[in-house]
Amino acid sequence: MRDVHEIAADLEALAEELADHALEVLRGAHERGESGRPEREKILTQARRSLEKAAGLLRRLG
Repeated sequence: MRDVHEIAADLEALAEELADHALEVLRGAHERGESGRPEREKILTQARRSLEKAAGLLRRLG
């Protein structure tokens, strides 16, 4: 069985990937001249924050 710290590291890596995707969505919206945050970016950011929170909780286990 994997250690919780390894799982936390995986969650953090996934959070970084989601951040990259969110930035790509923002860039695309900017290039198209859109204003405001696209819904897709908002959802990606919310998912990223959830993963970061879960990773933080796991790291508190010791």
